[in-house]
Amino acid sequence: MLHKFNLKILITLLSILVISTPPSAAIQTLTNKSKKYVTLNSIAAEYGLKKTTSGKKITLKKRLSKKNILKLVFNRGSSICYMNGVKFGLSAPVTWIQGNLVVTQLDHSKMINPILRPKFIPNARSFRTIIIDPGHGGRDAGAVNRLGTEARYNLTVARTLEAGLKKKGYNVIMTRRSDHFLTLNQRVAIANRYNNAIFISIHFNASNRKSARGIETFTLSPVGVAHYGRKLKNSDFRTRYGNQQDSANIALATAVHGQMKEMTAKYAVPDRGIKRARFSVLSNIRHPAILIEGGFMSNP
Repeated sequence: MLHKFNLKILITLLSILVISTPPSAAIQTLTNKSKKYVTLNSIAAEYGLKKTTSGKKITLKKRLSKKNILKLVFNRGSSICYMNGVKFGLSAPVTWIQGNLVVTQLDHSKMINPILRPKFIPNARSFRTIIIDPGHGGRDAGAVNRLGTEARYNLTVARTLEAGLKKKGYNVIMTRRSDHFLTLNQRVAIANRYNNAIFISIHFNASNRKSARGIETFTLSPVGVAHYGRKLKNSDFRTRYGNQQDSANIALATAVHGQMKEMTAKYAVPDRGIKRARFSVLSNIRHPAILIEGGFMSNP
């Protein structure tokens, strides 16, 4: 019998412990240059967290049990935050507005709240099927090093993942099972044939900087958030089909990335964090979808 896994509770695989109370309508927002922000004081009050400040570092913390602590760490002027040790990229740096330290309302609604309150994600639903997308293939080798191609690495990982998931009773769909080429649209079309599913695209990274290493996970950028590593442009305000799953995407990314981080900790693999991008393969998927980068093939 196939397992039926609810995305609302998938997040509990992580060391981040979820908040069981519904979202508060009393969250304090501020507007600056037509952009809305939420104060860190308001976030602390909403989740019942104690706020402490040390220099530029702001910590929001709550003891949930004798062994478990919920901890959010922000740094003034930085777009990086940590939730129970997992690294996230904010859409804008933590800044001062009207005498308050703030994050964007978008980061609160599309990142912080779905991660801390996955039970209240509006469109989250149970899934029976996991669609695995080994990136590249055929004439598209992806990154290459002296040991092989990214396309082959992706397929090897995908096959291993498929076998493990099938042993647990899941229905697993592979977008490719051999070294052949698929367009991004073909991958999306395969994925969208199925109902009650999640989508995981598997890749490896490469860089001109040979010392670069670490794991990272991408979700589709919400409307109004730029593709990772570049400035905001007009097309970033266009809604993609995948944006219907923004909250579910970040919950799925947190669960998977958190597990990868935990499993690779003994090898001291750096956590490059959860990031947002406008990859085509994520833009038109109708399921919760993520793309993982399992490490740098360019690192000796």
